Amino acid sequence: MRDSARTSARNFIEAFFPDCDVALLAGSVVRGEETESSDLDIVIFDEKIMDSYRQSYYEFGWPIEVFVHKKSTYQRFFLENIDRARPSLPQMCAEGIIMKDNGTASIIKNEALQLLKAGPAPWKSTEIDVARYTITDLLEDLTGSSNNIEDLFIVSKLAYLIHEFVLRVHNHWIGEGKWIVRALKEFNPEFAESFSKVFDDYYTDRQKEKVIEFADEVLAPYGGRLFEGFSSNSKGKQAI
Repeated sequence: MRDSARTSARNFIEAFFPDCDVALLAGSVVRGEETESSDLDIVIFDEKIMDSYRQSYYEFGWPIEVFVHKKSTYQRFFLENIDRARPSLPQMCAEGIIMKDNGTASIIKNEALQLLKAGPAPWKSTEIDVARYTITDLLEDLTGSSNNIEDLFIVSKLAYLIHEFVLRVHNHWIGEGKWIVRALKEFNPEFAESFSKVFDDYYTDRQKEKVIEFADEVLAPYGGRLFEGFSSNSKGKQAI
């Protein structure tokens, strides 16, 4: 039997980072989503480190992921998260339970909360066009394909790009892996349900027509598919 997440996190911090400034426990264990395979996500702030790093441990009966930062590095990561629209570090800081505090934890958490509330950097029209073109290219591949194995990977890529497109044009954070559907639910539960059903049905019966129709419906308000006349250059964002 292992100790609780909080007890184990506290013992780990005392053993491995006793002189840190701030420590936050985040992840599934603080969201009430803990399973037998859950790990502990711990964010450490220590102004004495040279640069940020991430390290994995197995201690006190738990797999533990540690993210170590100081002020200059966590603020840099926050800005990078805004650019890529996946707020992994801000999310951990915002939701994190304070395990150790030198008086600055609330400042960090407030910065993270404000960043999450503001959303990612809005997509420019050129970025929307690149996304439309990339999705169009995949739809053409899927339509003309007669290889069911290749279709699996085309549809998988389409699922990610459609989720990204919908969230970015609405100035919402995107997800990765299991966070894709979670991010869609935060944006619009009804759309998330439709999205999930379309791709679940595909992986059940391998009928790609519904995927194609769904993608076209997503693109329609923004001009639909884009091929003829599309161009990009080295100064713009490339999706291909």
